[in-house]
Amino acid sequence: MNKINLGIWFDFKIQPDNEWEILFDRFIEAGIKECFVNATVEQLEYLISLTKNYDINIHGWVWTLNRPYDKKAIKNLNWYSVNRNGQNCYEFRPYVDYYQWLSPFSEGARDYIKNNILQITKIDGIASVHLDYVRYCDVFLPENLQKYYKINQTHVFPEFDFGYHPNGRRAFKKEYGVDPLEIQDGIIIKKWKQFRCDAVTHLVSELKLIAKNNNTQISAAVFPYPEMSKEMVLQDWSTWNLDIICPMNYHHFYNGNIDWIADSVNKGIKNKDLHGKYLSGLFLGALNPSELKQAINKSLEKGADGVSLFSNNQLTEEHIKVLRSFN
Repeated sequence: MNKINLGIWFDFKIQPDNEWEILFDRFIEAGIKECFVNATVEQLEYLISLTKNYDINIHGWVWTLNRPYDKKAIKNLNWYSVNRNGQNCYEFRPYVDYYQWLSPFSEGARDYIKNNILQITKIDGIASVHLDYVRYCDVFLPENLQKYYKINQTHVFPEFDFGYHPNGRRAFKKEYGVDPLEIQDGIIIKKWKQFRCDAVTHLVSELKLIAKNNNTQISAAVFPYPEMSKEMVLQDWSTWNLDIICPMNYHHFYNGNIDWIADSVNKGIKNKDLHGKYLSGLFLGALNPSELKQAINKSLEKGADGVSLFSNNQLTEEHIKVLRSFN
């Protein structure tokens, strides 16, 4: 059996070198090589120095457009995304307090994001800059999360419908002759949805260029497949062509089973870059060891190059035994 690509997401934490070494030894035992780490530039540099003798790649996991408690962004309220009610996402935080979304239509926000990405790409030895939250706030929550938040989203609620930044509205009106707030025609509504998706795609294109200019790969965690992504979070990753794409096939969010994961991979795999890798994102906390094995097998059968696991906190010794069987 050929080795499969195994990745894992985790947050950096302050701990002694030997604790990190224990963790990396555990990853090596499991065959996990790709580490998507939410950390500062200095922390990423530290982990790269620690893993020089390990067959492990450190990726810089960046919260791209969702920037909670960001001290610089807070000083620039015109950077934030705006919903259909005219509320900016710093002053009105949808669903949870840490949802504080910047707008891809804001030039200041885009420049700030590009600089954040640039700093990661400059790190010596970084495997990729890993984009997360490169989308809008959820227009629709997954079915199970709607129950959790006691919301029944039978239609688009204006308070959760973001992308109405003044710059975006002006640009759309210039092109189509109508303010998005005044759209009545169904065809124009679809064009407005795609217009917002395209704003994110244009940002990703700019970030790809930054990565390429610094000889760094670019990867991303995205919603399961583009058709769903467009409806739920205005994220159309069908043309992004990244080095590594990690669709978050978190089946239990959608009341799905292992076959749901297989179907999601099947729908999304055609959008993988020809030379890139597709790692099926699996939610470890919702998979016992037997289910994990099934989920990996189903993902591979549908063409995935491997899987990425969320997250290290749910990785058990029994899970590791399953992962070892694939390597």
